[in-house]
Amino acid sequence: MAATIRSRREHLGRHELVRGDALGVMRRMAAESVDVVVTSPPYNLGLSYRSYRDALSEDAYLEWMERIGAQVARVMRPGASFFLNIAGSSAEPWLPFELMVRLRRLFVLQNHITWIKSVAIGDVTHGHFKPVNSSRYVNRNHEHVFHLTLKGDVKLQRLAAGVPFTDKSNIARRGHEQDRRCRGDTWFIPYETVRTREQKFHHPATFPVALPLACLTLHGVSSGSVVLDPFMGTGTTLLAAEAVGARGIGIESDTSYVAIARERLREVMNRPDRSE
Repeated sequence: MAATIRSRREHLGRHELVRGDALGVMRRMAAESVDVVVTSPPYNLGLSYRSYRDALSEDAYLEWMERIGAQVARVMRPGASFFLNIAGSSAEPWLPFELMVRLRRLFVLQNHITWIKSVAIGDVTHGHFKPVNSSRYVNRNHEHVFHLTLKGDVKLQRLAAGVPFTDKSNIARRGHEQDRRCRGDTWFIPYETVRTREQKFHHPATFPVALPLACLTLHGVSSGSVVLDPFMGTGTTLLAAEAVGARGIGIESDTSYVAIARERLREVMNRPDRSE
């Protein structure tokens, strides 16, 4: 857990960036004020964050995440979605599922999406992964995206987030109104290959913009929607919010990551070819 720090708020366009502790900041947010939460908290796998000790005991980590979940539930509007990206490790594979058991009193697990980062089709590998040097474990090429809602009754924009039919005969034969089908619960979204820490903004656990963008599209955000990321990192969820015209609120305890998020968001907002 990050140490308690004084929060600092700044606005960039319609977005709000808050340097502070996620729990403390969310406790001061208005109840039922957020439409979509997309976040990837620390996984408790010993990653090298700049200002967070990613190696709590399992019980301490789960208790902390329960408190985070309670605040997320409090700020969610009726009909809101919470997309929680998390992963286990080969040595500790149960942690994501232990967390889901803890969160059952707060949420309904409406969808469990598998984010596939790399896949081998025949002898060809697609995507990018970090290999595991082990004689016991295979490489881990996926993470979890748990779609949590308050009552399990949130209607989704399945076709907006969907994909075209490969076999076009299915469109007329099965009575579909358009060349679009539900994407399902396996999402192949590869990272762009990076070779240096600078390309990852010196952050150990970034995710590609396409992942939160797919979440926002599936939920069906509009220009008036509020998107929250309580573990903003380098601002990827806010970039996705900007892309769909929503208002983003990002919370991050590390000043350096807030600065990177600010610059990334400013760069996108100032592009001359940006569509209005």
